[in-house]
Amino acid sequence: MAHFQQSPSPTSGPVRSYDDDLRLAHVIADQVDAVTMSRFRAVDLHVETKPDDTPVSDADRTAEEVIRAHLGRARTRDAIVGEEYGSAGSGARRWIVDPIDGTKNFVRGVPVWATLIALADGDEVVVGLVSAPALGRRWWATRGSGAWTGKSLAAATRMQVSGVSTLGDASFTYSSLSGWEEREKLNGFLDLTRQCWRTRGYGDFWSYMLVAEGAADIAAEPELEVYDMAALVPIVTEAGGRFTSLDGRPGPWGANALATNGHLHDEVLVYLG
Repeated sequence: MAHFQQSPSPTSGPVRSYDDDLRLAHVIADQVDAVTMSRFRAVDLHVETKPDDTPVSDADRTAEEVIRAHLGRARTRDAIVGEEYGSAGSGARRWIVDPIDGTKNFVRGVPVWATLIALADGDEVVVGLVSAPALGRRWWATRGSGAWTGKSLAAATRMQVSGVSTLGDASFTYSSLSGWEEREKLNGFLDLTRQCWRTRGYGDFWSYMLVAEGAADIAAEPELEVYDMAALVPIVTEAGGRFTSLDGRPGPWGANALATNGHLHDEVLVYLG
């Protein structure tokens, strides 16, 4: 496997390094993985329904508490935005976290779920890490240093999006149909599926990681929160892809997402935007 080298060379110019932040994200993810795996498929897992009718488990809350406690010690000046406990602190640097992305899978014993950890510096997401311990997978990226997957920083494989340039050769992955209907974009969504070579409903974070790896070419969801998307953005873009909202705005700041290998992005926006 290729060895990961994060730091820019001395001649690379005044590019800020986020190496220490990435290492911190890995340390936190290691701790959270231990928590979530200990509760995955636990017979005494406690699940409640939140006001938005989505489930939350004791594992979600404990995992976010672990993340916040660690950041509170290591990054005292940074703000934190999380799914379960909202926003805390202020400042240009914001850690944006989803303790368990794919809670519905988690509570049903489906192994497709992950902890998402991102760092935004101003309006740019500069660090993204996705850890899916039940799948035995982890993905990460920092600004300007590529997108990587592997077991650790020391031994990782660099990722690259596909070179597919026509919809007829493209693999399109999505989460569900209901949101497209509510957005009144179901017809455009179905038209897009008819143009693509292959469609699969992998869902949640995994769709976007498949795009970054070059295994899929398009991923889209009509309704998302910033903590669902932030960690995914640098991984997709550092792998050579594009990540925007359905109106074409770069980054995770819209209420929905489209990620592609870049070649297909503008064409897909015509169907989904």
